[in-house]
Amino acid sequence: MAAAMQARRRQPYLEIVALEKTAWTSYSACGIPYLVAGDVASLDDLVARSPETFRDEHRIDVRTHHEVMAIDLDRRSLEVRDHARERTISLGFDQLHVATGARPTRPDLPGISLDHVKGVQTLDDAKVLLEHARLSRCRSVVVVGGGYIGLEMAEAFVRWGAEVTLLEGGDQLMRTLDADMAERLLSPMRKMGIDVRLGAQVEGFEPGQVLLPSGPLAADLVVLGLGVTPNAELAGEAGAERGTRGALVVDRRQRTSLEGVYAAGDCCASPHLVSGRPVHVALGTVANKQGRVAGINLGGGYATFPGVVGTAITKVCALEVARTGLTEREAATEGFAAVAASVDTTTIASYLPDARPMTVKLVAERGTGRLLGGQIVGEERSAIRIDTIATALHARMRVAEVIDLDLAYAPPFSSVWDPVQVAARRLADQV
Repeated sequence: MAAAMQARRRQPYLEIVALEKTAWTSYSACGIPYLVAGDVASLDDLVARSPETFRDEHRIDVRTHHEVMAIDLDRRSLEVRDHARERTISLGFDQLHVATGARPTRPDLPGISLDHVKGVQTLDDAKVLLEHARLSRCRSVVVVGGGYIGLEMAEAFVRWGAEVTLLEGGDQLMRTLDADMAERLLSPMRKMGIDVRLGAQVEGFEPGQVLLPSGPLAADLVVLGLGVTPNAELAGEAGAERGTRGALVVDRRQRTSLEGVYAAGDCCASPHLVSGRPVHVALGTVANKQGRVAGINLGGGYATFPGVVGTAITKVCALEVARTGLTEREAATEGFAAVAASVDTTTIASYLPDARPMTVKLVAERGTGRLLGGQIVGEERSAIRIDTIATALHARMRVAEVIDLDLAYAPPFSSVWDPVQVAARRLADQV
């Protein structure tokens, strides 16, 4: 819908049809854990613009419960299933924008399709999840996967009132962090009452149970937090090139390899500005920026999307967590001679009663001093400083330049040396 709105602004008389297989448009999937936790009152509160708003105020023909089944490039037409009327229609197009997003990853395990095993990606998913939780009274919840969604859903269901077990197959939570930073999450989660089990290999599911090598684990509800898979099959079957993790390959203007076909969001890849490689980053920030670029081009303008550094932030129990660029492990994998430094500091001047602990870790390239990435784990008002690091990465700054940044200071907001600059000073001795 970001693309549709941009095209409308540039072409007032353009015929724009938006096909959506669910009942909602323009909503915040990132808000679903907060809906479960009770911070958000209803599903409708997560909707930014309704289908009626698009139709009545922007003359965009939004057709809900319409699913595109096939793309015929020779005829420039779509095969569309109208689920409300239970019929299939053909719809022509001059230009096509694919924004099919991603779906929760569901491993091929026995019982994965059982009714109590749920993914969380769309508002439809959230509606089904909440209905199941209420009907089952949700006494025991098992979350499979220790990434962003898994951790957020684990906390949400503790606040719901359930006993929560989080199963992570690897040896650390949040593999987008280095292990030394991820380790800091374990104690607060366990103190909150979440039974975190690392190295837990799920073998399958049975009604009311998760099967582990150590034996069955009771579960009224299982929430999958194993990441997402790009929904790229539709365009791929029409001949669009696919790349990393099966995501659609697009150029700087969000054009696919098919003439007149654009793509944006979780279904396509992005260039990583630090590593230089294409990556699949499924984040709402990226999707909206790509959608804006695609829409401008669809409307006859010119815009490009430069790429990503993988900036992400979340809150886990009492901790804020953020990362951007490359971790120390990722930098080594990409072939950089990487060095890293961490500092334990405070969010504001340490002598004030509201000062909270935080840890900043920075990664740089040995020799050149180029900043490669950063991570932050801390308490209230700490993690948003990741934006300083992300900005430095976009500017390809060296560690020494980060030290010299003229950042704001007053005791209620920061120490005289900002925590990011404190970490940069320590790292400068190694590069």
